[in-house]
Amino acid sequence: MARVNNRYNLSFIKDDDLKAHTLATVRRFRTGMTLAEFHKNIVDPIKLTFDAHVYRRQIGDVIDAEVIRQLNKTNENLIGYFHQNIFRYIGNGWEVPDTGADGWDVENHKMNIFAEFKNKHNTMNSSAAGFTHARMRGLVEGNSKAVCYLVEVIAKTSQDIPWKLNKFLLRSDRQERLRRISIDRFYEIVTGDTSAFADLCSVIGLVIDDVLTENPQAIAEISVLKELKAKGADILNTLFMFSFGKYRGFDDFKIRQ
Repeated sequence: MARVNNRYNLSFIKDDDLKAHTLATVRRFRTGMTLAEFHKNIVDPIKLTFDAHVYRRQIGDVIDAEVIRQLNKTNENLIGYFHQNIFRYIGNGWEVPDTGADGWDVENHKMNIFAEFKNKHNTMNSSAAGFTHARMRGLVEGNSKAVCYLVEVIAKTSQDIPWKLNKFLLRSDRQERLRRISIDRFYEIVTGDTSAFADLCSVIGLVIDDVLTENPQAIAEISVLKELKAKGADILNTLFMFSFGKYRGFDDFKIRQ
């Protein structure tokens, strides 16, 4: 496949398309947080105190880490959006059905390939695995050309193997068309390039930086520390008062050094 870029040098996607997709992903991220939003998840100052003292960290660093932890709870699923929707830009028959459509995560009807994505190999419970396997069984049994893949972004190893569930044995020719595959192998099928996924990983940080430089408004302000400092010089004391000030004994509360 001919090269189509001059900055990121990927064989399978144009620079502008990769930046557009990365920007679309960033815009879905929750990036800003106020003090009020920070406390919606019931922050425990005692736990943060343990973190600061046990790990010998400044309380500001501990609060920053807690902010990122809270943001990541929202943002984790958005990485699935990035992994799935990048195939909209590949061409050669690769499609991503619209949200809510009765389709697969990624499809190629010319090649009769149908794929479902999982971010990690160990995050699919038995019920979800059984449902997905059953859906794939139905397709490979009803369509003699169909090949179904469970694509694992974080897999134990690079692999492309039959996906077998012990209680659902398939005829060998059908089992060969129902597979588990690591994302590097899936990219190889899609692009014909054995290093395609590694090449993407090598430039994704650069792409994100380029996108944020060109679109600084995509990142909102995290104002938690600023708001805490505005309430008093002792950040941790302020945090205790913010969380526990309504309790008895906190009228003249002050952390002892």
